[in-house]
Amino acid sequence: MNLTPKEIVKFLDDYVIGQDEAKKIIAVALRNRYRRMQLDKSLQEDIIPKNILMIGSTGVGKTEIARRLSKMFGLPFIKVEASKYTEVGFVGRDVESMVRDLAMASLNLVKKEEREKNSDKINEYIEKKILEKLLPPLPKGASEDKLKDYETSYEKMKEKLKDGKLDHLSIELDIDQTTFEAGSNLPPDMAAMQENFIKVIGIGSKKVKKEFKVKDAKEALKNEASEKILDMDSIKIQALKRAENEGIIFIDEIDKVAVSSGSSNHQDPSKEGVQRDLLPIVEGSSVSTKFGTLKTDHILFIAAGAFHISKPSDLIPELQGRFPLRVNLDSLDENALYEILTKPKNSLLSQYQALLKTEDVKLEFSDESIKAIAKVTQNANQKVEDIGARRLHTVIERVLEDISFSADEYKGQKVIITKELVDEKLGEISQNEDLAKYIL
Repeated sequence: MNLTPKEIVKFLDDYVIGQDEAKKIIAVALRNRYRRMQLDKSLQEDIIPKNILMIGSTGVGKTEIARRLSKMFGLPFIKVEASKYTEVGFVGRDVESMVRDLAMASLNLVKKEEREKNSDKINEYIEKKILEKLLPPLPKGASEDKLKDYETSYEKMKEKLKDGKLDHLSIELDIDQTTFEAGSNLPPDMAAMQENFIKVIGIGSKKVKKEFKVKDAKEALKNEASEKILDMDSIKIQALKRAENEGIIFIDEIDKVAVSSGSSNHQDPSKEGVQRDLLPIVEGSSVSTKFGTLKTDHILFIAAGAFHISKPSDLIPELQGRFPLRVNLDSLDENALYEILTKPKNSLLSQYQALLKTEDVKLEFSDESIKAIAKVTQNANQKVEDIGARRLHTVIERVLEDISFSADEYKGQKVIITKELVDEKLGEISQNEDLAKYIL
């Protein structure tokens, strides 16, 4: 997507409050991906992405920035948690599996784009398959009159099918019975062995007869139509290329694999092993996937962590060097929490309003009540543990629990959340630190 850094920041401003420095750094990093692709091939190879390390407490927007970016760009993107990986030789996921995940994400992205481009052909294939079941073909040698009648009936049925007037009818289809797929996260040699095993015993190619309503048949035939119409070999090649040149891997909880120098004797030895296994991938290496070899040299890595117990300097020096851009995210104060409740699109308050609207309850929040919610949240973060904006969920649920439970009693009414109600629900809890630990 050809967006300037200012446009990227403007988009993020609609969903993430504050954190201007982080937004700018990420916006420039993403723009540089576009700039690089405009250069000569010889120069492209020498320009490596400037990986980013985001440092900040939980709930301040690190993951939200990543989540929004994944929706914003038509780029291969995955979010992983460093704590889920183990050193080679230990039971668990090896770090190369994140690259295979990226390859799969890229394949799904390209397939989706190709389906949209070929939607007319796919729909025609589906319509033809269904109409063949609803209108059996004429026998060979049919007269011209019967042929014309058939064509007229076919067109009429086709219009009814498009209008959904045949959705209630039942038809029988021959559908591929896929008992299992080759796992995308298996090492490529094992994945290939599994695929060969599938072919040998016939699983995956077996057809089974199944009855569907026409409405459900349209969905059931989409995969078959895509397989017949789309060039899957070309899609796999394109997916690998997109992953290599445009791929982004967001590694959350990177601090969980840092080995604190002050208590190294008590650390899991596999933590440093995870870092060492991660190093060649971040530096640039070739990883085998189901779709071919994927080079990681130009993948953009964004790592994030709270670093409450450890420090960025507790990461091995080689890995630190591969994340040259560092940004500290600000903790959220009372004003920031207020803005989080009121400014973003699909804000938390608007989500609750939409949920209760389904019960015909019009929910409104007075400005004073919103400020009170922000204040209680800030106090709880200071007294108990700072979990940022995530505590807003807990606080609002506490305020609205009775209204949500008895929503049927408020049907057709407007319910205004006042500061007094917030104080009534949360006053005692917010003042009692021991109680707040368990409730907020």
